[in-house]
Amino acid sequence: MPFIEAQRIKNLPPYLFARIEQLIAQKQKEGVDVINLGIGDPDQPTPEHIVQTLIKEAQNPANHQYPTSSGLLAYRQAVADWYESRFGVKLNPQTEIVSLIGSKEGIAHISWCYLDPGDVVLVPDPAYPVYAGGAVLAGAVPYVLPLKEERGYLPDLAAIPVEVAKKAKLMFLNYPNNPTGAIAPRSFFQEVVAFAREFNLLVCHDAPYTEIAYDGYRPLSFLEIPLAKEIGIEFHSLSKTFCMTGWRIGWAAGNAAVIEALGRLKTNIDSGQFQAIQYAAIAGLAGPGHTIARVNKLYQKRRDILIDGFNSLGWCLKKPQAGIYVWARVPSGHTAESFAELVLNKAGVVVTPGTGYGAHGEGYFRMSITVSTNRIEKAIGRIKENIGPVKF
Repeated sequence: MPFIEAQRIKNLPPYLFARIEQLIAQKQKEGVDVINLGIGDPDQPTPEHIVQTLIKEAQNPANHQYPTSSGLLAYRQAVADWYESRFGVKLNPQTEIVSLIGSKEGIAHISWCYLDPGDVVLVPDPAYPVYAGGAVLAGAVPYVLPLKEERGYLPDLAAIPVEVAKKAKLMFLNYPNNPTGAIAPRSFFQEVVAFAREFNLLVCHDAPYTEIAYDGYRPLSFLEIPLAKEIGIEFHSLSKTFCMTGWRIGWAAGNAAVIEALGRLKTNIDSGQFQAIQYAAIAGLAGPGHTIARVNKLYQKRRDILIDGFNSLGWCLKKPQAGIYVWARVPSGHTAESFAELVLNKAGVVVTPGTGYGAHGEGYFRMSITVSTNRIEKAIGRIKENIGPVKF
């Protein structure tokens, strides 16, 4: 018996990485040793002190019941302490922080809190697909903010028509950026705060890569900017910082009214994260910073090998100062998808076509440095052998 999908589902495109997983499975079925540079999933283990905390707390029967919907106060306090230590930002753990089952669900759900059908939301492009996806599920209309190479992948706020800015209710941002690896200076965040105050916009800044940085660079928190808490919130996660992608633990922080609304929605659709995982997250946030430094050193080495290898084949890539991605132009004669298919079919290497992140990703592809040094070197060797030097 056929069932008719809701229009909100029909409007959703297939999730990018689900399609990539299908392609990988097909190649592996054909016997290909696929090297996956497509998905940014840290390959390093979660630090041992975090794992041991989980084991201890999982054995405590007190943690086997429903957790608090907004998250353990001890967890939210650890987030507040971390923000003050890392960014100099003071947060009230009771009113300005809510726990999330990974930041992805909070990013999707914030649109449900503030967007009605037909409302306008400002969404960067290229960008993490969940920004637009959550808005579409809420019935909202995304207005694209092009991220262009010549502007350092920062949206041009002055180019947004006044009538659009007046209608818009929410704006998504993400720095250090996925997929481009771009960073945002303080002056840009200051411009965002002024723009949001002028047009009464809620700013939602996605910041999961602030702790992955190189060459002495220290990314900012949007909440460091004066008056940012008046107009915005910031999403963060332990996934990338502590190699905890599968643990699904994150938070949203900032404007108290917005945090309350997000928490109120969540009480109606989930029951919070397992408390043992929250205690493990506390151990991560309060623990030694050397684990982050070690992983960053490893990522920087991989970044350098990947970029130097591609530059030897004709690219002219700059080394990103933060994040786990390298964003590159496709060679002449190719689209984003045709080049990704060529690399997979000829070299058995997965790169992500830029169009998976929006129309303005055309002409680019993304690579991740969350695979071993040996696999990166092997991928470069395969591309060199099977595709060879390229022209632009």
